[in-house]
Amino acid sequence: MENENIADKKFQKEINSGTAALVLLATLNQSIDQMYGYQIAKHLEEGRDEIPMIKQGALYPVLRSLENSGLLQSLVEPSVSGPPRKYYQITETGRDTLLRWNDIWEQTKSFVDSIIEGGKND
Repeated sequence: MENENIADKKFQKEINSGTAALVLLATLNQSIDQMYGYQIAKHLEEGRDEIPMIKQGALYPVLRSLENSGLLQSLVEPSVSGPPRKYYQITETGRDTLLRWNDIWEQTKSFVDSIIEGGKND
């Protein structure tokens, strides 16, 4: 049982690392306003009873990586309730990338589903 938990956690971590960037780009693409990290995390948790797929601690390195790649831009604003907040917004390059990554995701999902379901093609 313990080995199963270790294997499950490793598998979940590998899946999460590959999907976090896609989920964050999609979230910021759907948002009318810029969002800061904690706000994004809360949005991702809304209406979901299960354990969050992207933990808050893992969120910030992905946001930084997306920004460094030119897919997001940020703006630091003072906050009345604490330290300044870094607000993120998707760039045009980020939107183009999101479209490509969404296609890759759909192809990957279709492939995995077809294998799991016994090689049936739709």
